[in-house]
Amino acid sequence: MPKLPVLSGKDMVKILSKIGFVHVRTRGSHAIMNKQTQEKKITVPVPLHKELAKGTLKSIMNQVELTLEDLLNLL
Repeated sequence: MPKLPVLSGKDMVKILSKIGFVHVRTRGSHAIMNKQTQEKKITVPVPLHKELAKGTLKSIMNQVELTLEDLLNLL
């Protein structure tokens, strides 16, 4: 199983945009991304740091239901 890639906050915003998330606003150092689905509305804050911590990256992936393979394909 491949390791998690090192991504910046801007990289994560671009990836989320590819899967249908919209950048709603920026508050401080966090970009707020939204996606409306049939069942629910998903809101994810993304810290705009140079390098996202591994735990933060995993948390964002879990919130948006993104697997490691999907993430690597979107890079």
